[in-house]
Amino acid sequence: MKKFAIATLGIATLLLAANASAQVKPEDQIRYRQAAYSFASWNMGKIKANLDGGYNADQVKAAANAIAAVANSGLGALFGPGTDKAIGAQKTSVKPELFQNGAEVAKLSGNFTKAANDLAAAAATGDAATVKTAFGETGKTCKACHDQFKARN
Repeated sequence: MKKFAIATLGIATLLLAANASAQVKPEDQIRYRQAAYSFASWNMGKIKANLDGGYNADQVKAAANAIAAVANSGLGALFGPGTDKAIGAQKTSVKPELFQNGAEVAKLSGNFTKAANDLAAAAATGDAATVKTAFGETGKTCKACHDQFKARN
């Protein structure tokens, strides 16, 4: 049942995203999604630095909430038609296969959103060990998508 709910959420997100993407120029979609993922990555780095020493629960909570916000923001809207390749100065490392595998993308997107929400919940506890586990799971969801759909430059 849980997997069905995640898949359903992912598919619904993709359908809503397709409508929203029509309102943003393709080159801007690439730019915005890269900014969102860079922001999430920067916040993952802040959590990692805290886990490696000098744990500050407030910093971790803020970073985890930022990652969850990115995950829940409807990023699927930024993968519209034509964004599978560079447009002008906007380069992309997304593989065209991402646009051909909607069910797999929905699954991976749902996994990321769930893991990011779990990370935010773990950070709210203030317990470094709980955060470390949730952080690892979130990182795995990022890696799973990168391994399948991000070209190595």
